[in-house]
Amino acid sequence: AEVHKEVKHMRKYEVMYIIRPDIEQEAVQAAVDKFQGIISNGGEITKHDVMGKRRLAYEIKKFRDGVFVLVNFNATPEVVAELERLMKISDEVIRYLITNDVA
Repeated sequence: AEVHKEVKHMRKYEVMYIIRPDIEQEAVQAAVDKFQGIISNGGEITKHDVMGKRRLAYEIKKFRDGVFVLVNFNATPEVVAELERLMKISDEVIRYLITNDVA
């Protein structure tokens, strides 16, 4: 019964985040790995797409472009809260958006 209870509390989410363009590829990868680790600890990633460097529609924190990453995942609200907390304080992330994936 325990297992089913866990699954029920998981919801589908999507996070799109943008990593600043002026850091080394290794630092980009390290950031991506860090966030993947957070999600995987209590959640599961269903789709992970590092879309690469894109031009921004408008300037964000003095940057004109950034590295876009899109992740679809299933997780509990606690995992999402922790992910959001980390993205908020992360130097590498210039913008992020976590949405409920209703589809």
